[in-house]
Amino acid sequence: MMSRFLPADFDPSKGCIGLVAGKGRYPELLREAIITAGLRCVLIAFEGETETAFIQQFPEADRIVAKVGQVGKTAKGLASLGATHAIMAGQITPRRLFDGLHPDLTALQILARLKERNAETIFSAVGDEIEKRGVTMLDARTFLDDHLAHAGLMTNGSKFGAAEQLDHGIRIAKEIARLDIGQGAVVSEGTVIAVEAFEGTDAMLRRAGEFGAKNVLFIKTVKPNQDYRYDVPVFGDKTLESLRTAGIQHVALEAGHTLILNKPAVLKAAQKAKIQVYGYTA
Repeated sequence: MMSRFLPADFDPSKGCIGLVAGKGRYPELLREAIITAGLRCVLIAFEGETETAFIQQFPEADRIVAKVGQVGKTAKGLASLGATHAIMAGQITPRRLFDGLHPDLTALQILARLKERNAETIFSAVGDEIEKRGVTMLDARTFLDDHLAHAGLMTNGSKFGAAEQLDHGIRIAKEIARLDIGQGAVVSEGTVIAVEAFEGTDAMLRRAGEFGAKNVLFIKTVKPNQDYRYDVPVFGDKTLESLRTAGIQHVALEAGHTLILNKPAVLKAAQKAKIQVYGYTA
């Protein structure tokens, strides 16, 4: 099986996978997995976001570079490249929503009808526009099954050092996610140190490290009705470095729902940094 997240009617002999790529390791990992599965991969990249070296891994005939906000070009581009399915992967800098956005007519029409403007509503609307062109949006965990957090302690140790804080931390993180504020929280012995909002995980962790709290736990979760086509929680090298800087040594990730980018290497690096990584089920 290529991936348990593929639709039942997926036919690998028809068309190809379109990768709508932001920045970071996520798109690179996904491209490798798609190619390993024996499928053709084409690219929609974004100026100032997608790494140039990554873009150049695709032949010119298999890639289109758009400005952030050119929704029409993105949707039409996937169809013109022959994509039958598409996956969104990688971050777009959050401030782009306010500064550096280049909306085309399609994007302006989408923004005008949205009552709430956040990552999920915007990317969901973009996905709808893509699917109007006959391209099916896939779960963004597709092909990366082996990189999902699994239940239990994922780093060395006989027990998880922040186990007594799990229930409190998960409850806080779940409530923040339910309110669509963010998908992470930091707690310490019954006190909420920080919650994730628009600034993102790494900025939240930097704030949390300023308080000098002891026995600190970082929790990553998902929304009650998470749309995995557009929003998958990820944990990778960048977040690990933020944890090191903040002095946070305990992490809880929702098993089966959180992607650990380049999982073996990241868990090995976590062990070296004496950071425990635990997978919980909720």
